[in-house]
Amino acid sequence: MRCLALNASFEPLTMVPTRRALRLVIEGKAEIVEADGNELIRSVRMRMPRPAIIRLVRFVHVPRRFRRQVTNTFLFARDGYRCQYCARTPAVFRSRECLTRDHVIPQSRGGTNAWDNVVTACSSCNTRKGSHLPSECGMHPLHAPTEPHFVHLSWAIRRLTPTQMKYIRLFYGEGALEAIRGR
Repeated sequence: MRCLALNASFEPLTMVPTRRALRLVIEGKAEIVEADGNELIRSVRMRMPRPAIIRLVRFVHVPRRFRRQVTNTFLFARDGYRCQYCARTPAVFRSRECLTRDHVIPQSRGGTNAWDNVVTACSSCNTRKGSHLPSECGMHPLHAPTEPHFVHLSWAIRRLTPTQMKYIRLFYGEGALEAIRGR
């Protein structure tokens, strides 16, 4: 279980492991906003509710241009664990097929490893596309690659509980979650 960490302004910042959230609360750097049911965390000296949402006591400045690094976990989640060329999911792959990262403009041709240049592809499509541009091989991604928002990644990898979603809605509005449900 992971915990949603809010800035002092209640802006959602990130998901943190429960152990890290507890350490922040014990050190006085955060407070528990919502607990995870009636479950308690016990130690020799104290008991406290298992946090579902914590809020930092002091405001942390986050640069507006903060960019989350491209990882396969987030990339596959952004694309719904679906090949962006043939629309297949791992459930229908043949043996030895898997999801891979494909560069729309291949790195060998000057493409970067940025969110707007990578898509999820099955190993068969990635091999077939090779180092060609989409226009050269007739293979165009189902969705134009874009940098995902924290909310989209959290929802896509199923890390938000209903309680945590309530705070995402409060800060970003219902549209933030609806935008990715339709993808």
